[in-house]
Amino acid sequence: MNDTKQSAEDLAILERLNNDYIHSDQTNDVKRFSEFLAEDFIIQIEGVTRNRDEYLDYIAKPRPFKDLAVHDVNIRILSDVALIHARVTLTTLADGVAKQALYTDTYQKRNGTWECVAACAPDPFPVA
Repeated sequence: MNDTKQSAEDLAILERLNNDYIHSDQTNDVKRFSEFLAEDFIIQIEGVTRNRDEYLDYIAKPRPFKDLAVHDVNIRILSDVALIHARVTLTTLADGVAKQALYTDTYQKRNGTWECVAACAPDPFPVA
């Protein structure tokens, strides 16, 4: 298989995984998250670093937002590591404020499968 075909296939897989990540976050889909988060996954979110189990517990709780949508996705494949940079928009349930946040997710291809190994999701800020 040539590099171009492999990269196109990997890019399509990573796009799907990114969409699954966003959808699973909005819908509390712990099962789907558990399928693509690496066992050694860590995330920095809301000023805290959480491991995989802690994050799955966090995702199981009702989401404090609605209308989560992803924008400006940039996927960079660097051999067996891929970085996904993007922006999300959402509306907080508590006060109805439209917010946005930038995030970076890191995937690694392990035994032929892309797994999310790390994520950084700063607190959302009001849309200007």
